[in-house]
Amino acid sequence: MIIELSVALVAIAFTVLVFFLIKTLKSAKESLDKVSQTLQEVQKTVDELTYEVKTTVRHANEITADVQGKIQKIDPIMDSVKNLGDVMNELTLTVKQVSVTVIEKYRKSRELKEKAKAVSIEDAPLTPAEERTVKSYDAAYAKKGPGKIGMALKGVDAAATIWQKFRH
Repeated sequence: MIIELSVALVAIAFTVLVFFLIKTLKSAKESLDKVSQTLQEVQKTVDELTYEVKTTVRHANEITADVQGKIQKIDPIMDSVKNLGDVMNELTLTVKQVSVTVIEKYRKSRELKEKAKAVSIEDAPLTPAEERTVKSYDAAYAKKGPGKIGMALKGVDAAATIWQKFRH
């Protein structure tokens, strides 16, 4: 009878064990079902986000291509502006050189006139003999205007000087 009782006790223990094992397996199955459902939802969300990201990237590429096209259209304008700036810079330097040259010539001319006036005999009082000598000299060598040819040569000389300054 002990054996029968032992077998019955083992059968009951085995039944209890199987009952709790079934309960645990059902709980594990429910958890796995929930995990599977959650993974499906995550997969669906990822698919939706992938589509949106692809659309956004495609749109960004279109914008980039448009901007690059517009930049290529603006490049010649920027080159023209740069060239205009270079020309203006050269023109400014040329005008500066010409103005410095004109100022220097004016200053030298004025200095020469002042020196000539300082050593001029026209302002000094002359004796009657010196006065007769000067008058006879003036009568013999009267100052004549340079004439048309002389004026033309002076103009050509001035133009050549300005051209040389401009080239340098």
